[in-house]
Amino acid sequence: MDGGLILSRMSLEFFLELLAREAPAVEFEAPVLEARAAGASPETLERLERGKRIALQIRATLERRARREAELAALFETAGDLAGLRDLDAVLEAIVRRARRLLNADVSYMTLHDDERGDTYMRVTDGSVSAAFRSLRLPLGAGLGGLVAQTGMPYTSGSYLSDDQFRHTTEIDAAVAEEGLVSILGVPMRLGSRSIGVLFAAHRSDHPFAKEEVALLSSLAAYAAVAIDNARLLAETRAALEELSAANEVIRARGDAVERAAQAHDRMADLVVRGAGVADICQVVVDVLGGMVFVLEGDTVLASVGGEPDPAELALAVDLAAASRTTARTVSRGALRVATATAGAETLCALVLRCEEELSDIDQRILERAAIVIALLRLIQRSVAEAEGRVRGDLLRDLLDGRVHDRQTVADRARRVGVEPGARHVLVVVRHDADDETGRRRAAFWAASHAAAHHGLFQVQGAEIVLLLPGEEPGEVARGVARELGQSLGAPATAGAAGPVTALEPLTEVYEEAGRCVDALLALGRRGAGAGAAELGFIGLLIGRDNDVAGFIESTLGPVLDYDAKRGTELVATLDAYFGCGGALSKTASRLHIHTNTVTQRLERVGRLLGPGWQEPERALELQLALRLHRLSTAR
Repeated sequence: MDGGLILSRMSLEFFLELLAREAPAVEFEAPVLEARAAGASPETLERLERGKRIALQIRATLERRARREAELAALFETAGDLAGLRDLDAVLEAIVRRARRLLNADVSYMTLHDDERGDTYMRVTDGSVSAAFRSLRLPLGAGLGGLVAQTGMPYTSGSYLSDDQFRHTTEIDAAVAEEGLVSILGVPMRLGSRSIGVLFAAHRSDHPFAKEEVALLSSLAAYAAVAIDNARLLAETRAALEELSAANEVIRARGDAVERAAQAHDRMADLVVRGAGVADICQVVVDVLGGMVFVLEGDTVLASVGGEPDPAELALAVDLAAASRTTARTVSRGALRVATATAGAETLCALVLRCEEELSDIDQRILERAAIVIALLRLIQRSVAEAEGRVRGDLLRDLLDGRVHDRQTVADRARRVGVEPGARHVLVVVRHDADDETGRRRAAFWAASHAAAHHGLFQVQGAEIVLLLPGEEPGEVARGVARELGQSLGAPATAGAAGPVTALEPLTEVYEEAGRCVDALLALGRRGAGAGAAELGFIGLLIGRDNDVAGFIESTLGPVLDYDAKRGTELVATLDAYFGCGGALSKTASRLHIHTNTVTQRLERVGRLLGPGWQEPERALELQLALRLHRLSTAR
């Protein structure tokens, strides 16, 4: 080794460097060994030995202080946990976990006395791998923990299984052996003079416990005892408060119920005066009684708040509504409570509440009163709809018949029912499958409500409903009408639409086109659907007013025509020849004087442009018609 380096490592400053970087103890031997190997004088060796001893003493002192700081920090954290005690389990787990970490133990655990069963049970463990050990229950006085509990003093065992200073049991020894524990320290957890449990730290090897470790574990045990006692006092305090509050609740309950019923009635009355809907009344019931509420008219759900009924629940509610109509009182089964409101022989509505709790007499009267309010609201809405419907129906009938003589008068009539004369509208013809009087009445009421809500007109003619609604896309409006009316009736509704038109135009031709769309949908087996002429392919081309040939060609062949125009290819000619040859590739290639592979490549390109299914019979028919029309228009 270089002489300068040897002298440097032989200096006392080198020990300071080792202390500064917190070197392990073995490195402090290096300067002495190197000096001895280099033949240093006895005085130098003695000086280095003395420096080493002092440095190791300083190192040990620093380690003790660091350990003490960690212990104090842990105790401070534990005190903080106790100050904000919310979860006893979390506090005890934190104490056991800190005990294991600070004592560098393999396992730490806590046992508590069970006064009811007269034994001791494992409360919390940290580091345990044995299920039997974690679920251990001990007879009082057994094992090292029993000795600690009896004497109220800490005890240690350097070899638990062979230690005869306490009483062994087969169950405890088996669990300790399965866990592999050798050295165990146990300290008592005391409340005054009474021991409530024991806190342990254990190693799976021989480990003599220092008195500092015993003191630290005892401090943590004291904190654990305080936590358990605080939790007990907190539980007792809460129980006393609950008993006091229960008495107040009994006194207040009756008054609150009466007040709640009065407030509910006032809210429902105010909503009716302000023109609210059925759902608003349902919301009041949910706010007051909780649960989920829905309203039935026959077997149709008019409105629901808080969820939707499933089919089984709906069927049960219909049965209960019949029983409630007979008794004129609320009927319950399971979680359902049903109250009905009738006018003569007609049941106006049934109000259904899904609620797991039993209703008091006052709550039951709230439900029955809400059913009456909803029935009155429905009668008011029906009367208004019938009166307004007559006005809207008369105006639409004049437009359908072409009797639009004085446009200003018609415009004034339209504005009075909320229809904007200059706006663009779509005419919809709907045919539904409701074949009884109740279904037709429900369909008429839905049409009146829908027309009023969308600022349109309506007319009912038997099983056919005609609507004039604001819009630009006939197919979109028709689909919405078919879907919503079908849901209201619980039966298919098929809608055809035409337009858009201005509201004050004579609508005879538009009405005929919309009717032809309905006929086409029914003939095609598309009951319950909605469409305009533009969405019926070549059938729409035949039944539509405008006969938009160019639009049909573009919607059917547009991507292929654009591809040919931009690239100078002959995909359209190839497609035309392919259909003309009955789909035979070789005949198509011969007619076009090209190779069969070229035909295949072109048709693959056509397929990518037109999308999947272009060779299906219905789509192929539309393509052939579009090709024929394209040929004719090009020749012209």
